[in-house]
Amino acid sequence: MSLNILMIHPHDIYSNQEPWTVRIVYIAKELIKKGHEVRLVYFPLDRSAIRKEEQYGGFFVIPLSRKFGPKILLANIFRVACLARWSDIIHFQKCFYHAALPALIASFLFNKHVHYDWDDWELKIYNVSTEPGLLRNLIGFFLSFLENNIPRLADTVSVASERLKIRCLSLGVQECNIFQAPVGADIEKFNPRVSADTLRKKYNINSLLVLYLGQLHGGQYVELFIKAACELLRRCPGSNIRFMIVGDGYMRDELEKKTNQLGLVQSVIFTGSIAHESVPEYLAAANICVASFEDNEVTKCKSPLKIVEYMAMGKAIVASKVGEVSKMLHKSAILVEPGNYIKLAEGIMTLIDNPSLMRELGIKSRERAENIYNWARTTNNILNAYNVSLRKKTGIVSHDQL
Repeated sequence: MSLNILMIHPHDIYSNQEPWTVRIVYIAKELIKKGHEVRLVYFPLDRSAIRKEEQYGGFFVIPLSRKFGPKILLANIFRVACLARWSDIIHFQKCFYHAALPALIASFLFNKHVHYDWDDWELKIYNVSTEPGLLRNLIGFFLSFLENNIPRLADTVSVASERLKIRCLSLGVQECNIFQAPVGADIEKFNPRVSADTLRKKYNINSLLVLYLGQLHGGQYVELFIKAACELLRRCPGSNIRFMIVGDGYMRDELEKKTNQLGLVQSVIFTGSIAHESVPEYLAAANICVASFEDNEVTKCKSPLKIVEYMAMGKAIVASKVGEVSKMLHKSAILVEPGNYIKLAEGIMTLIDNPSLMRELGIKSRERAENIYNWARTTNNILNAYNVSLRKKTGIVSHDQL
């Protein structure tokens, strides 16, 4: 039998400023393919914009207000509760109160099975992305309270990394209720056949291109990439290597100043924000793709989307060896010491000096995306979580388990 699944995400599925919403959208699309019914609640970033309930990607999407205040929260709880009566499963992502509280309250009121999709340690990200002070301490305390208690309140939890699984176990969640659900790639849209010509022509690139994809804020490590670019050009004077940074964020101005100070203006391209639909074209233009990280609690908890999309495009990858990255890229990339731009530059140089290795690693990366790191497989793991909960409480099992 098919399931009615109410999905709730605290951010804006339409905004390029919140690209992490692609996770819940892709999972929703995969659930539709498997014959289930999905309604997705989201919270628009532009508080003044009025969006209507509408069809999106084969399922129904419902916008709710993100404004702060008890009246708004009560209204959202009422709306989610009305939707919950239709559902078999309530699935919410992230621990932010404006989505998590309506989901949990609705599940309690109607005895619905609630699934928590934990993809990042939000408290740690908040701490590295904000300035110290009383307000940060107060918000951090509230966020910590939610993130420490929500896994215990959910019937099942999917985690994006082994580190989050360990965190779940430390909070008292039974291992049988925890399911691995790393990030995946759309292996049809992201594939090695995407043409590089349009983007190379647009940016007048006729040489080797090294690319970094990611948001330019405190939880990202693009400065390592910029320093590695400087080191690489220092070691290869007169070379025509170009570097591209795809993404935007509040640190962009500071990073552009850093680039200017290092004398890299002619070598580094900042593209700014792009739609997720355009990402394959940008990746296609690159010869080498980079995922640079430091070794900290934020990076240890991630399964980075950029890596699986690099993999699906069949790209040679240089990445920092931290957290899930080693497991994801197993023998299909150059892995280097995290937080070390010298080692990052050396890893890139290894590929530049060895084109056959570059091709070999690209092929292996694509194979891992096809076999392991794709949204269909991630969604199957989440369906297994749903079915565990349903079997325990009602004996209902979805048609995928029959």
